[in-house]
Amino acid sequence: MSWRTLAGEPLNKKLVEEVRNALIREKDHRIKVCIGSDSQVKAEITEFATAIVFLREGKGGFAFIHHYMSERSFSLKERMLQEVSDSIQTAYEVCPILDQFEVELEVHADINTDPHFKSNVALKEAMGYILGMGYTFKAKPEAFASSYCAGRVVS
Repeated sequence: MSWRTLAGEPLNKKLVEEVRNALIREKDHRIKVCIGSDSQVKAEITEFATAIVFLREGKGGFAFIHHYMSERSFSLKERMLQEVSDSIQTAYEVCPILDQFEVELEVHADINTDPHFKSNVALKEAMGYILGMGYTFKAKPEAFASSYCAGRVVS
């Protein structure tokens, strides 16, 4: 997987090393990490993006992004759950280093809690998946890592 900064600069080392280096650089700040994914269907292609957002308490933040495309056709529910799966896989990969640095982690789902929105069809499964893996769950409107950061890449 190729990762980059939100500004587009490629990350040259393995993701875990880049996360470790970022946490070392930010050692003077209290950091929280939020991971979220979003997708967008464009003709025959579905674009996916995952964001790892590093929040400095009271001092802004920065993000790492992974972007890929799929030619597979997804139902809405399948696509929502693929987003959650991408976020969980990323969280699982970086969690050991976050634990080592005692950094709080949230997994964000780009799913609306309001049943009037179509994405709500996957809410129960997404929440169960994320909570079942032991992560803190956030959905819209609190899920900015997926809705804003990852969403910015695919929109």
